[in-house]
Amino acid sequence: MTWIFAAVGLAVAGLAVLAVPAVRVFAAARGLGAELDRARRRLGPPEDEFPAAGSTLRAERG
Repeated sequence: MTWIFAAVGLAVAGLAVLAVPAVRVFAAARGLGAELDRARRRLGPPEDEFPAAGSTLRAERG
């Protein structure tokens, strides 16, 4: 019975060790997404700078 408790304890400890980097990766991915959104807003849509090209872009996108 002691071996079962030890095995379960090690499994939980192993999952905790894997959970810490997973949380860090998800936080970094969320930060990257926010940075990409800021960059997209700063660059703006192409129709703002080139109104004539905007109509052709919209036609190509469907």
